[in-house]
Amino acid sequence: MAEECRRRRTEMQALGMCRIVVEDGKVTEVGEPRLKYCPLFNKLLGIEEIDSETVRKNLEYRVKSFGFGTEERVVRAGDYVTFGVSEILSTAVKDGRLDGAVIAADGCGSAVLTDPELIQGLCGRISGMVSTDPLDTVLDAVGRDRVVDPDTTPVDQVRGAELAMRLGLKRFAVTVCRPEDSETIRRMCGDRAVIIAVHTSCVSEEGAQKFYANCDFLTACASLVIREIAYSRPDVVIAGNKIPIIAVTDIGKELVLSKLKELGKEPWDRKEPTVDPKPWL
Repeated sequence: MAEECRRRRTEMQALGMCRIVVEDGKVTEVGEPRLKYCPLFNKLLGIEEIDSETVRKNLEYRVKSFGFGTEERVVRAGDYVTFGVSEILSTAVKDGRLDGAVIAADGCGSAVLTDPELIQGLCGRISGMVSTDPLDTVLDAVGRDRVVDPDTTPVDQVRGAELAMRLGLKRFAVTVCRPEDSETIRRMCGDRAVIIAVHTSCVSEEGAQKFYANCDFLTACASLVIREIAYSRPDVVIAGNKIPIIAVTDIGKELVLSKLKELGKEPWDRKEPTVDPKPWL
């Protein structure tokens, strides 16, 4: 009876930097989006303008199509977009460049994944995870010993990196949303961690500088300051002209360029016009 009555709640910042809550398979809260136009969602889904109703419909689709936040969660998948963080990481693990990845997803919170299809399945269609209740479907697939805390499923990437080291991974990726987490993980793990800044919209200039100082590659999202720093640095590799992925270190460049090569693509040449989100955040 207790199991049947257990709440299953997930909170996330979804498209448009919009706070959403899914409880027991129902979208119960949708905030006001701060971003009105995203070139990636326009390309993938034809969304011309992001509003609360657009966000609600998109989250309802995610629940229906792959069981987001529910025990019907689809946990394994192939590439969703041709070029994104989860695609880069799943390819790097498959090719043996990385032993695994510390991710945050609905149903498990922060966890250490070593299966490329799990990395793609759990991370390919979500964004800024805030909190989540445990989902047995996800925990069974991941392995409870690979989750920071299977009882409370916190989103804590620093503890996730600690777990990866305890599990003996020699080189692993860690996604971070907080600049201070990138500093802590770099100091704690050194070069064992390949650190990726994600969900970077609204980051301050100071925070952006911390990301560049500690991360191997990062996503630009709707951040103007992340782009301005990248455009001022001829040493970084920029992939894409819509929502760029920016490779800073040698290993970051290796992983990004390897995925581009697999797709038969080249880095952005800094000449093709950009397609920008609106407004900048």
